[in-house]
Amino acid sequence: MAEYHCPDCRVTMEETAIQSESGGALTADSDDGSAVLEKVGMSTSTAVESVRCPECGLVRLYADGN
Repeated sequence: MAEYHCPDCRVTMEETAIQSESGGALTADSDDGSAVLEKVGMSTSTAVESVRCPECGLVRLYADGN
């Protein structure tokens, strides 16, 4: 996991667990420009990392850029 810093406190954010109400994994749709997949009802998605600031409690979600 990449190292993220809180924009307010400037401290290193810590990995945290975030779950959907149904208990499933969180994902973000990625727009890869593939209209072919969209036409057949498929989309691409990527995993989401969640981090929390230990000082102020700010939570951020980051989609894997790869």
